[in-house]
Amino acid sequence: MREKTIERKLVQAVRAMGGIAPKFISPGFDGMPDRLVLLPNKIAFVEVKRHGEKPSPLQEARHGLLRRLGFKVYVLDDEGQIQQILNEVRCANGRLISKG
Repeated sequence: MREKTIERKLVQAVRAMGGIAPKFISPGFDGMPDRLVLLPNKIAFVEVKRHGEKPSPLQEARHGLLRRLGFKVYVLDDEGQIQQILNEVRCANGRLISKG
């Protein structure tokens, strides 16, 4: 399945759950995931690939950075993974970090 098709299905599924999945474009900071997934009080990043394709080394490094900052990052290469990813995002425990 083409990457664009998988990406479109992700956006539709997020909308069906009451969220949005805007395209994430980061000029000057290459390798960031393709989509932000924003559900009520939840945020995750999703890298969309063709079936069987893996992230580049730079993308893997960016994913690691985001994970170290406490964010969920997923690599999606099959439409069958969409519901599992969204269920995990929706059920993830958020952390509140207070200063002071």
